[in-house]
Amino acid sequence: MLFNKDIGIDLGTANTLIYIKGKGIVINQPSVIAVDTGLRKILAVGRDAKNMIGKAPEHIRVIRPLQDGVISDFEMTASMLRVFLKGILDGAGFFTRIRIVVGVPSGVTEVEKRAVEEVIRQMGARDVYILDEPMAAAIGCGLPVDDPTGCMIADIGGGTSDIAIIALGGIVTSTSLRHAGDRLNEAIVVYMRKSYDLLIGDRTAEELKIGIGCAYFDVGDEGSLLYMDAKGRDIISGLPKTIRVSSREIFEALEEPIGVIIDGIRNTLEHTPPELAADIVSYGMVLTGGGGLIRGLDRLITKQTGLQVFIAENALEAVAEGTGKSLKSIGKLERYASKKLRR
Repeated sequence: MLFNKDIGIDLGTANTLIYIKGKGIVINQPSVIAVDTGLRKILAVGRDAKNMIGKAPEHIRVIRPLQDGVISDFEMTASMLRVFLKGILDGAGFFTRIRIVVGVPSGVTEVEKRAVEEVIRQMGARDVYILDEPMAAAIGCGLPVDDPTGCMIADIGGGTSDIAIIALGGIVTSTSLRHAGDRLNEAIVVYMRKSYDLLIGDRTAEELKIGIGCAYFDVGDEGSLLYMDAKGRDIISGLPKTIRVSSREIFEALEEPIGVIIDGIRNTLEHTPPELAADIVSYGMVLTGGGGLIRGLDRLITKQTGLQVFIAENALEAVAEGTGKSLKSIGKLERYASKKLRR
């Protein structure tokens, strides 16, 4: 008799989340791996590896093996996943059938999907399902994806922003942008260099984005400004320097890249059938992903599109929870999945 072990994976550019049926999310770690190139040994994965970014000596490579939502380093992605899944799969015996659902951006190519599938197969999975991230996110935050009434979701992750209109168990129209959290970090780095001659790292930029990032700024909000210290190196003197920056300044830094995401939402709406567009006007859209939590983004989208915008309660975990919940009905999953692969 075969026993099923059902696993959902959100293999994200910024973070990897793993969902186990019956247990929920058991792994939530940065998608980072550190290796000693001389000894050819893995030193750390996840949070411990992320803490080494920008600080490691020459013989230690700190790698983010996924870029823009896809695998850029096949070997390192497999090694990272192997460590994450080690404790989970150790108890799987000969009579255990491992089924894994993986969330990927809706715009990835068949070759990129195959690369994801190959990595997952190395983990011992018998059945692999590839699920588009906006569908997974919609399932994860409880949207009625099987109903004829259309629902709209925007999943803004680290490497990609996926916007989709879903109805009757499928994606009717979607836009996938390789423009998301990482690009916002880059914009903050550029702003600090131009405005203050201060060179900061990606980690500092991310801390500023999370701490005081702002997508919508009203003249009346001056009294609610937030402040943080940005620490880096002065480009002119070469010495360490600390600059106090406000949420108004981070708003200015993020204005252009966030505009690209707003254009993606508009583009999706422009290609939506009229009947579904009417549903979206009535029921609004949902934001998921870390980017969806940027202060004021919901207000900005409402101002630019006229739609009601709701931030999912489980915005950071929605894709992972959706991959796991989709395994409750294999029949429905086979309809949702863009690809099912068997060993």
